[in-house]
Amino acid sequence: MDIADLLGDAFDRVHGIVHGVVEGLEPDLLAARPDEDGNSIAWLIWHLTRIQDDHVASVAGQDQVWTASGWFERFRLPLDASDTGYGHSPDEVAAVRAGADTLLGYFDEVHAATARFVEGLSARDLDGIVDENWDPPVTLGIRLVSVIADDLQHAGQAAYARGLLTGAT
Repeated sequence: MDIADLLGDAFDRVHGIVHGVVEGLEPDLLAARPDEDGNSIAWLIWHLTRIQDDHVASVAGQDQVWTASGWFERFRLPLDASDTGYGHSPDEVAAVRAGADTLLGYFDEVHAATARFVEGLSARDLDGIVDENWDPPVTLGIRLVSVIADDLQHAGQAAYARGLLTGAT
């Protein structure tokens, strides 16, 4: 297995979890929150997708799917186009509402863009510095692992929320 296969497998696992969580849920369940400060499934999936889109587009030198493919307009959220959800207040979390088709449409397009980017990577590419704002500077490998970890954490939270809301395990 080479590094492209490994990264592709990791992002494919996120894909499977996201689809398993979102498919079949109505917008009201997607927007439901376990309490007034909790995150909804819609927010969790939107946020993990926004972070992946933002971070991968940056390292790939590409435009974000969010703005380039019109998803910002389709979601019609009362947020700035550059917003990824980081640091959102409970009111901002509540403002993220979308149906399953919209959430999965955006996620799938970001997933496809990510897959195209990682399929061409070699182990040597992972050592390249992509962010000098940290000490030590962040390499491509560390950035991609960070995105995968964030995706899996939020996808797992969304799966847990689905179980709470539907009673399904």
